[in-house]
Formats: sequence, structure tokens, C-alpha cells
Amino acid sequence: MTRIGVIGVGAVGARVARQLVSVDGDSVVLRDPDRTRLRTVAASLGEHASVDERDLHDPLDVDLVVIAGPGRTQARAAAAFLRYGRPVVTTTDDLTDVRALLELDAEARGRELTIVVGAGFAPGLTCVLAAHAAARFDEVTEIHVATSGTGGPACARQHHRALGRGAVDWRDGEWIARPGGSGRELCWFPDPIGPKDCYRAELADALVLAPAFPAVQRVTARVSATRRDRLTARLPMLWPTDPEGGPGAVRVEVRGRVGGVGTTVVLGAMDRPAVAAGAVAAVAAHRVLDGSAARTGAAGLAELFAPRLVLADLAARGVRAAVFEGPGGH
Repeated sequence: MTRIGVIGVGAVGARVARQLVSVDGDSVVLRDPDRTRLRTVAASLGEHASVDERDLHDPLDVDLVVIAGPGRTQARAAAAFLRYGRPVVTTTDDLTDVRALLELDAEARGRELTIVVGAGFAPGLTCVLAAHAAARFDEVTEIHVATSGTGGPACARQHHRALGRGAVDWRDGEWIARPGGSGRELCWFPDPIGPKDCYRAELADALVLAPAFPAVQRVTARVSATRRDRLTARLPMLWPTDPEGGPGAVRVEVRGRVGGVGTTVVLGAMDRPAVAAGAVAAVAAHRVLDGSAARTGAAGLAELFAPRLVLADLAARGVRAAVFEGPGGH
């Protein structure tokens, strides 16, 4: 039986653990600083789940580690388990954390281990959709990502902060800083989410997508936001959030050329972000363990895995993508 460590059992971590136990039949070892939450989640998973109350970064006797703790902490945890000789799957969407994880690439290659960076809703599912759409093109020139919804309280706080912080776009071979909350664009998501105003924010999708498509000229990411969200983005988040997040959606628009003709493909998916993120991380874990990763080192899903295989795995778990039809992908 495969034995997998799950670090952090919040909204996403608990879903990852449930996927691993109920769908894959794995044994999971759980760690979290919230001991009450830790025991509650373990009890809900039954005999295949056990609790480890040592420090989050202590060695763990497992085949692979999934890190689902708060953003800005996952890179440190990944570095620790890398040095213990364990492959790692991370779920972070924090730009600083993702940048630090990608900086572990050389060390991970040297140790012949894989770190999957951002195996969540966005980045994560968005990376798989981008790679799947890109396969239709002779040349990919632009990738534009938009997201709506959050995976739980920690994710909601992260998105709230992101709107008030600077965004980064990839444009013509260099990173361009953009103000958070700028660049309003009406984006159409799968029903029942529908159209939403989306804005630039401190999002990490471009960091993992640009390396996967070396010839791409532009990569951008936006998140849906209301007027209140934008006005209060630089203040502490004061209103309550759903413990597991409400419904959400992702939209990935890929532009390029087929036979010399400019073409656009738009893919999307709708789900509860925590549920989808749990499925993505679980699939990534098993794809690493079965040797499906294209290379060792630290990289996002678009660079590591064949998108058709991942999408088939996700569909079997109830996470399905949709193709947008009509002008502009509406």
C-alpha cells in the first residue's frame, strides 16, 4: 500500500487526504499544528489515516509528501522533505512561495526528485487546461488565465491580499510588473458562475506557465472581484468565509497559430475549488509515484505531465473541463 504524508489538513489538505484514501486506497499520515482539526480529519478517514504530531518539517516515513499548509510556508517544507529524499507535491497559489519553490529546481534535479509546484485549482488545473489547449496549436503565442472562487478561509485571505498587491505578466521574454486591481476584463466562466469582472492580482499562474511554453509571448492571470473586494484589498479581511469555499471556476484562453492562421481556444471548469484542488494534488501525487513526470526538478503540471492523462484521471474523480463555443469563447 502506498503511504503518503499530507502536511496541513485545512479545506484543501483534508480533501487531498480523502481522495488518497477513498479513491486510491492509500495510507495517509497527517500533520497539522491544529491538533483538534488533525484528529477530527483522521477519524473521518478511518483506519487508513494516522496522525503524526511531530513538527511539520520533521522526517516522515512515507513514499511522497503533499504539502497543503498555508501559502508562504510550503517552500520551506518542500526544501526539508527534499533533503530527506522524498518527492513533493505542493498546492500553494502564493506568488512568493511559488517563486521560492521553483528556485529548488536545481537541487531537486541533483537529487533526482520531483517537486510539483502549484497542484491546486489555480495554478494546477489551469496549467493542465493550458497544456491541453496548447496541443491543438502549431505555435502558442498567448495564455490568459482567469479564476473565480476560493478553496476555504486561508485561500480566501490569500486572494483578498493578492488584489492589493502587484501582479506579474510575462511579455516578450521578460516579467512586467502591473498594479493589483487593474486591467478590468469581463471573463465568461462555465455555468452557473457565468460572466465576472476580473482584475490583475498577485497570482502565480504565469510563473509556472511561462517556463512550460518557451516561445509564448504573453501570459497573464486575473481573478474575479467585486467593487467591495477592490476597495478593501489593502485592509484586513473582516467578513466571514465558507469553511470549504463556495463554487468556483477557472477559464484558460490560449491563442496561437494553426497552419499559419490565428486561432483561439478557451477551456474552463466549474467546481468547488477545494474539491478540485484535492483531486489535482492526488492525481499529481500518483503520477509522480508511477514515473509519469517528464523530468525531475521543480515545475508546474503543464511542464511535468501529459495533459490528456491528467484530465482523464480528474474526470474519473468528477472534475471535468468544458470547451467554450462562440465568438471570444463565450
